[in-house]
Amino acid sequence: MRIVLKIQYDGTAYCGWQVQPNGITVQETIEKAIENITGEKASLIASGRTDSGVHAKSQTAHFDTDHTLIPPDKFSYALNPILPEDIKILSSYLAPENFHARFSAKKKTYEYKMYKSEYPLPLKRRYAVNVSPLLDVEKMKEAAKVLVGKHDFKCFLAANSSVKDTVREIYSSSVREENGEIIYSVTGNGFLYNMVRIIAGTLVKAGEGKISAKDLEKIIENKDRTSAGITMPPEGLTLISVEYEKR
Repeated sequence: MRIVLKIQYDGTAYCGWQVQPNGITVQETIEKAIENITGEKASLIASGRTDSGVHAKSQTAHFDTDHTLIPPDKFSYALNPILPEDIKILSSYLAPENFHARFSAKKKTYEYKMYKSEYPLPLKRRYAVNVSPLLDVEKMKEAAKVLVGKHDFKCFLAANSSVKDTVREIYSSSVREENGEIIYSVTGNGFLYNMVRIIAGTLVKAGEGKISAKDLEKIIENKDRTSAGITMPPEGLTLISVEYEKR
């Protein structure tokens, strides 16, 4: 049977989602916990791979098991006591055999958090990134609107990515100020490697007055990575939700 897990994690202590030889990952940690309670080696497939230091408010992943002693909706209760405090299963349920956490996903929403300060603040360092107090948030808001629609987003592609198809559709893209933070929120049908972090860097560039919303339109049209912004640090990024067709 195919079990779906809704997962929340603080990515600070992990080398991203995907299992790798040089560090502890979220995937590896949960797979070991599944093996602990089922006696089976699990292959846990997520909606997408988050990088080292990136967080998830609600990640979706699935695994297959022949273990029938634990009801599908009780896997969360069985796993949480043996998982570390920075990884928890929000819920679990039985899915159809053709469900795939990655390929069945229809929409993903990310948020990137920043705060304006003359110096980094210790209590914000895990979940938000320090930016200049002089940033013009209104200019960032205008630039964010440009991203909505179906575009070739090659200008936001990380240099070490090998992906061929760089066309994605963005359903919403907005900047807001909340509790002393600048929050960039974006929903799309999929994202390129480091895409949201590069967009955040580009919006900071707009807030600094170095590019305008019109300039960003040209950057996208010309697929010009060199004129886009820097790749912002991972700790400001959180996967908020993954949406699927109604079960």
